[in-house]
Amino acid sequence: MALDQSFVGRSYPPTPRYEVGREKIREFAEAIGDSNPAYTDPEAARVLGHPDVIAPPTFVFAITFRAARQVTEDPQLGLDYSRVVHGDQQFTYERAVRAGDRLSVTSTIEAVKSMAGNDILDVRGEVHDEAGELVVTARTKLVARAAEEG
Repeated sequence: MALDQSFVGRSYPPTPRYEVGREKIREFAEAIGDSNPAYTDPEAARVLGHPDVIAPPTFVFAITFRAARQVTEDPQLGLDYSRVVHGDQQFTYERAVRAGDRLSVTSTIEAVKSMAGNDILDVRGEVHDEAGELVVTARTKLVARAAEEG
């Protein structure tokens, strides 16, 4: 069953704030094998003009994808998440994410399409800091594969 086109433009409430910690940044950088000292050494980050360590660019995926659950778990949308694969991811930064940030995410459905029996859902996650300033916009494409016939 195709997803409901009337959901395009629907926004979901902001998530509770996520506090970005130095240790989380260090663990993430280690997990992806990125040894950039700006991710672990506050002085190295300050030399680059940041007030504290910064997060690798893909760090926010964890919080934006968690926020997108509001969309994927919306029973009215009718998405069969057991058939979903991650199709694409893009980040547009206004500034680096840094230790001490308290971030919330607002998810909005940008597009709903059907192609060859597959449902394609584009979700925009806008990440704001505690002052309400936009930090990063994440765009996620999810593909719900068509059910196999037989």
